[in-house]
Amino acid sequence: MAQVSIAWAMSKEGASAPIIGSTSLANLADAIAAVHIKLTEEEMKSLEEPYLPMAVFGHQ
Repeated sequence: MAQVSIAWAMSKEGASAPIIGSTSLANLADAIAAVHIKLTEEEMKSLEEPYLPMAVFGHQ
């Protein structure tokens, strides 16, 4: 799931280097492998469909 999340973030305009955290070399290798994932338009739509924008609260 982390790979999909990172691939999604990298596909968004303006995102050049998502910041990730890792607790092991295996997790880091898994995250780095996300550069090889190219999400289709259908996959992007499926990932973004549940999102409901909310108004900003607090100091603007």
